[in-house]
Amino acid sequence: MARVFTQAEAKRLGLAGRKSLEIVSGAQGARGVTLRLAEIPVSGLEESPRGTHHHSEFEECIFVLSGQGTTFAESGEFPLHTGDTILIPPGEKHVTRNTGTEPLRLLCFFPVADIAGGTHEPPVPPQAAKKP
Repeated sequence: MARVFTQAEAKRLGLAGRKSLEIVSGAQGARGVTLRLAEIPVSGLEESPRGTHHHSEFEECIFVLSGQGTTFAESGEFPLHTGDTILIPPGEKHVTRNTGTEPLRLLCFFPVADIAGGTHEPPVPPQAAKKP
């Protein structure tokens, strides 16, 4: 049965360096997809950049809704602009950073219903965890 998911229903994730909403996943009844909306703020000089992460068993496909940034991956640096899409293969360490003057908004697609077990993210530093 088809179903509409609203942004208001999305699960807010406490991920370092970005706002992230999980819109669709196994928790909402999906069998084979996770969809997240991420927003990476304009970088501030006082902030320490977050480290790379990877997904051991599955790809990540990122579509840039607005803004500009760069994905830093083991295979190179990839500038991104509104309308671009990047595909990250399984196991490749990567991080996307905002290089523009406005928030970088991304749709992140994963071909599995639960990405938690296969995602390896660096721990959040104690000072970053306390920021709103």
